[in-house]
Order: sequence, then structure tokens, then C-alpha cells
Amino acid sequence: MQDLVTSSIPDSLDAFWMPFTANRQFKSQPRLMASAKGMYYTTVDDRQVLDGTAGLWCVNAGHCREKIIAAIQTQAATLDFAPTFQMGHPAPFALADRLAKMLPGDLNHVFFANSGSEAVDSALKIALAYHRVRGEGSRTRLIGRERGYHGVGFGGISVGGIAPNRKSFGSLLPGVDHLPHTHNLERNAFTRGQPQWGAHLADELERLVTLHDASTIAAVIVEPVAGSTGVLVPPQGYLERLRSICDRHGILLIFDEVITGFGRLGKGFATDYFGVIPDLMTVAKGITNAAVPMGAVFVRDGIYDAFMHGAENAIELSHGYTYSGHPLACAAAQATLDIYEEEGLFDRANSLSSYWEDAVHSLEGLPHVIDIRNLGLVAGIELESIPNQVGSRAYDCLVRCFENGLLVRTAGDIIALSPPLIIEKQHIDQIVEMLGLVLKDLA
Repeated sequence: MQDLVTSSIPDSLDAFWMPFTANRQFKSQPRLMASAKGMYYTTVDDRQVLDGTAGLWCVNAGHCREKIIAAIQTQAATLDFAPTFQMGHPAPFALADRLAKMLPGDLNHVFFANSGSEAVDSALKIALAYHRVRGEGSRTRLIGRERGYHGVGFGGISVGGIAPNRKSFGSLLPGVDHLPHTHNLERNAFTRGQPQWGAHLADELERLVTLHDASTIAAVIVEPVAGSTGVLVPPQGYLERLRSICDRHGILLIFDEVITGFGRLGKGFATDYFGVIPDLMTVAKGITNAAVPMGAVFVRDGIYDAFMHGAENAIELSHGYTYSGHPLACAAAQATLDIYEEEGLFDRANSLSSYWEDAVHSLEGLPHVIDIRNLGLVAGIELESIPNQVGSRAYDCLVRCFENGLLVRTAGDIIALSPPLIIEKQHIDQIVEMLGLVLKDLA
């Protein structure tokens, strides 16, 4: 029997087709983690690596928390699986109730999925079905945003706006259009927090309404803070304008909070931070501290209620997943929420945000740095691209940081930072110092 825990380099790396990775490049010089605890990974060659990205934007409470481990172990020994198609078990009902109480307004219903990608596709399907059950079946158009990332399902890449994620997969969903992104280096470079310029870009939605007619548009989906594309912070007033335009034309507004949810901005959710309530909201990542895959869609009362009619034994929404509300995921989520509350991690992130802001902006003036942007405990450091080699400078930075004991993320030539919310000031200093030394030495 193979060991369940592998802490050495496998005999072969060939069989695993790695996601979002230059496989040949990686496998020629692999970067393999063997264990993790708190703020650090340990590699297979026994080096400590400071986690500057909370894994993949997701380990908000730090690695290998005992409370989460114990909850998963206990649940696995008690009820490993139960279906939620025409059956149920107590865990997802209890978790949904707890989550709904964390949300503002009437986002009182939760549809469980297993990832951010599934949550997004679920939200898009709910939006389309909602208009249909209300007798407005002509509302089939979906509006995303350039440089948006909404996972890798066909719905998500259709409304997403990152070209490499789209170009290999044909024409995608029909009837999708896109708002412009809000990134403008000429006007907003080195902004601390929300830029003052750019709220008017939300008015492009009015142009799309004029072009397509509101009666054809089902929903608009945006990340409140665009993460995977390189940390694009919304201009002051931008999200408020989107909400107003959607209300005026009967269009649903969907927030993709897979990254911003569960404390990243120093509030529970971006909807709390910005004071703008969407009609649907997707989450994943921090919901279980990434210990067990889980995603969810939060749904306002009026949308849920629109489906609850007709014959009582009729299925109101023909959609779902085998693992929706999986017992182990629910146990991990409950333990994760306990840690967030007991340790005040959302407030902690808020209290550290000014220190974080000053620290990351201290990198201004280093070679190749053309922008720094931040909000909460997230930051993007944009580097000038090498001509005809977009992304190579940031990739070189990623590799050198890893060799020096720091994990960062890249998006093109943007370095993204999003550390666990348990971070201490000394860790912030270490992240900035290590990254600064690498930036000074980049070609």
C-alpha cells in the first residue's frame, strides 16, 4: 500500500497534468511542498517557505489548524457521505443557516457547490432560470468584465475576460458581452486603496443596455476586487453605480467573492466593505480554509422565493452536484468559521491593513516596478514587461522568491500577495524585505 502522505520527490512527475502550469518547465525543476503549519510551508528538501499568498488565496486562517483537522477526522468517522438529492443530513442545513446570518440584507439562502468555478456556473444558471420562472425568458444575456476571472467552467470562462483562459475553447456561451476593466496606470498608478478615477466606467453598462435592450440581459457578474488578473481595486463609487444601473433595468448583479470572501479585505465580505449588496454572491476558498473543497452561492429571498411554486413534489431547480453539502466540507467550514470568530481574524486583517499598505508601497522606486495597489490584506506589484516576453520577468521573480523562502503569485507581470490573516507584522516585514531583494536583482 502506498503511503498516504508523500514527503519526498516521486519517482516520476509525468502522469500528473498540472493545472495552470508550464508543465515541462516545472517538471525540469520542481517546487514541491511536503508539509505546512501556520504561516509556513516546508519543502521536500526541508526548507521553510513563508506563505505570502495563503496557498492560492484560500488558507485564510493559516495552515493545518488543529480544530479543522479534528472536525474533519470526527466527521469522516461518523458520516463519510450522504446524498443531498431528495435526501439530506443535518450539516449543510446548519452551515447554511450560520452563513446566511453572516451576510447583510436578505442574502438568506445558500446553494452549495465544490469550488469557485462550480459556484459561478451555479449562480449564472440560477440567474437565467430566475428570469424564466418569472415569465421573462428573453433575459438570456450575461455580462462579464474584461480581465475578470470567474473560474474555468464554460460559464465562468465565457463571462470571464482573461484571453489565455478563453482562446483555446471555441466560441463559448453565446450572448455574452463584457464591460471594460478599470485598470489605468496613467491615472491610478501607486494608488493606496480605491482609486478616485474610474467610477464612470460602470456607465458602460448603460451602453450595453442600449445596444442589446434590457429585456435581453439576465445578469452582470464582477469580482468586487479582481484578484487573479493581478489585483484590480474598484474606483470609488464604481460598484455603487453598477448596482444602481442593474436596479434601474431589472438586471441581477452577481458578486464573485471567491477571493474577497471571509476576511480578505478586513470585513467578512466585500459586500460589507463596500456597502453594496448583490443579488447573488459566489464564495469558495476561505469557506473551509481550503482544507476540503467547497463553494457556495448566496441568494436573496426574492430570487429563492420565485422558484418555490407549483406542485410541492416538483424539483424547483434542476441543478446540483453529488458532493453539494458534503459532510466533511461542512465540518471543515464550521470549524473554520469558529476560528475566524474566536480569533477575530477579520478585525485582525482590518487592523493590519495600514501597516500592510505602508510596507508594500515601500517597494515603489525599485527596478521595474511600475505600479503598486492594495486593499485590505491583498496587494499587486506590477512590473514593466520585457519586450515580447510578457510574464517572464514576474515568473523569474516567483522562482527566485521561492528559492529564497517566499511564496508569491504571478499574473502576467504582476506579483500578487494575499497572506493568511494570522500574519504578524514581522511576517509582513519579511515578505517585503525578501521580495525587495529579489526585485533589486531582476534583469
